[in-house]
Amino acid sequence: MPESVLESTPRTEGLASFRNMPLSRTMRQSLVEAGYATPSPIQEALIPLALEGIDVIGQAKTGTGKTASFAIPLIEMLEEHGKSPQALVLAPTRELVQQIVGEFEKLGRGQQAKICGIYGGEPIQKQLRSLERGVDIVVGTPGRVIDHIERRTLFLGDVFHVVLDEADRMLDIGFRPDIERILKRVPDPHQTLLLSATISPEIQKLAQRYMFQPQELNLSRDEPSVESIQQYYVTVDQDRKLDLLIDILGRDKPRQCIIFTRTKKGADRLAEKLNRVARGVATIHGDLPQTARNRVMLGFREGTIPILVATDVVGRGIDVEGISHVINFDIPDDPENYLHRIGRTGRMGKDGVSYTFVRPDEGGPLTAIELMINRPIENFKVEGFQGTPKESNKPAFRELWNSGSKQASARPPQ
Repeated sequence: MPESVLESTPRTEGLASFRNMPLSRTMRQSLVEAGYATPSPIQEALIPLALEGIDVIGQAKTGTGKTASFAIPLIEMLEEHGKSPQALVLAPTRELVQQIVGEFEKLGRGQQAKICGIYGGEPIQKQLRSLERGVDIVVGTPGRVIDHIERRTLFLGDVFHVVLDEADRMLDIGFRPDIERILKRVPDPHQTLLLSATISPEIQKLAQRYMFQPQELNLSRDEPSVESIQQYYVTVDQDRKLDLLIDILGRDKPRQCIIFTRTKKGADRLAEKLNRVARGVATIHGDLPQTARNRVMLGFREGTIPILVATDVVGRGIDVEGISHVINFDIPDDPENYLHRIGRTGRMGKDGVSYTFVRPDEGGPLTAIELMINRPIENFKVEGFQGTPKESNKPAFRELWNSGSKQASARPPQ
């Protein structure tokens, strides 16, 4: 940032660290124009290491500014513009690729960095034209990157920087073989930055095989970060869920809201019913054509679509700071998906609210979520919508705490 801007801004520890980073004047100006006043913890920790060419394993949750943490140094380290890419970023979903491309374009505009996003679900001709003209940084899903490599339209011989973003998610959905095929095409030596919300044994094996003496950064801590999100659950019978949803939307009047369903068909059905009683409702899932997905995401980011019904795979790539509410119309099968869902709100320190609809026979999945986040979720009682309780074969969360269960390793908040 220009010194005049820095001097006119109240000094903070984060701001001082931005000033001390070896960033170009052009990048500092780009940060000012993008509204970056203070680096987040992952930015403060990762950027200096990346600029030194060190391999890094960064564990950080979504919504912490991690895209800029690798975009800033990659743009800064670009050499003379050529035809083949100097950096390759892999991400699990089309939506996340588009989000990353947008961040690179915003921060690299002053240095005229040429960025290309490559992913499936849209005509390949546009991507072919961009690659033919020459690019500095390619951001893509592993499957489409492999496709371009096999077509010989993407050459990785000049790549020196590789980023694996949301590595845990890429491995979860079966991209490991593609990732390994791609990494074997990148010449040595090269720098690898691996970003992930969790570091599993499978990720550790990948790092051991393809990274050189990586430095590990853990910005996630042991407990999931949910402090800025007010979390509630409502017990409700299945046939009353829609009425409950309409009631909550009417009483809370969310600025922007994502409603998660378990299936794509369920998302379509729910969006169709909501459209009869509310304005600005759209749905997004893996079966939607890419052009339609792009249109929906544009409307959601611009605020013309205030209510979005989504499934887990697509919803994880949504990064919109204005989301005030997340509603789990269906409780997730995997407790970790609960964190990824509610993490769409409460981003970058802002407050958020989440509601989870729980059928009377779903006490077990609710308890599993509470154990994972190490705190009880508050029961939100809505008159006329409480489901008929049924016995569960799993004890309540508070009973587990009171009995000193080994599954609960810390005291819950009071």
